[in-house]
Amino acid sequence: MTASLATRLRRHVERLADGIGERHVLRPEALHAAERYIGETWRALDYPVTRQNYEAQGVDCANLEISITGAGRGGEIVLAGAHYDTVPGSPGADDNASGVAAVLELARLLREARPARTIRLVAFVNEEPPFFFWGEMGSKVYARAARARGDDIRVMLSLEMLGCYCDEKGSQAYPPLLKHFYPAQGDYIAFVSNLRSRHALRNVFEAFREASDFPAEKLAAPALVPGIGWSDQLSFWRAGYPAAMVTDTAFHRYRHYHQPTDTPEKLDYARMARVVEGLARTLDRLASAP
Repeated sequence: MTASLATRLRRHVERLADGIGERHVLRPEALHAAERYIGETWRALDYPVTRQNYEAQGVDCANLEISITGAGRGGEIVLAGAHYDTVPGSPGADDNASGVAAVLELARLLREARPARTIRLVAFVNEEPPFFFWGEMGSKVYARAARARGDDIRVMLSLEMLGCYCDEKGSQAYPPLLKHFYPAQGDYIAFVSNLRSRHALRNVFEAFREASDFPAEKLAAPALVPGIGWSDQLSFWRAGYPAAMVTDTAFHRYRHYHQPTDTPEKLDYARMARVVEGLARTLDRLASAP
């Protein structure tokens, strides 16, 4: 199972990073190609795909969504998402074709799930600058619309860079002080949130620990700590939803972050597959827990 999943994850990353390349509004044809690839992959798994479109810098852009409707508490939502755009100049294998590959394969792994709560998987557009923080991020458009509809999102997981792992001591860096409390090697997956989402973070982390033996660490900290709020979870915090990021810690570990060298062969697909398997079980547990 893990080996075949690793192969599929690599295929997705290579298609996005090598086959399509940079994906942003300055290359709209590539951004639209990535959108089509995501939608076609989900439709091939028999999921209806919802497109939430809007215009950014004169370019038609879209968030894509699929759902596994819950039975019993279907109005309660557990959401996982990843952004499919890149910064200019980078093919974005780890950032964030790895996260997109994960949401594509989560859809496959959860096809037979029968959760009590609804599970949503979302591919967000326009997370990277110039949209990040102040601009019209795709996740901002999505979270704002969800709040206006009254969607009961119990937790949102932002899948942000899942492919870099290293067993060498000193391979993991941290913001000030944190290095005294966490491993020196970057061989784990991290679950992080702001302080307001700390209870949701604890539930997610405990569910992952029950679902997987993959090394994992968690941190709830003020959003001003570098990296804590640097992805789509920020949009959900601002909309009043609990949210956490699942990450290989990005620039704290991966030296090719936002560089032309962020290419598919740099990633560890075997370990990434173990993480994705664990996340599938985690989502199922979160969507089925009392």
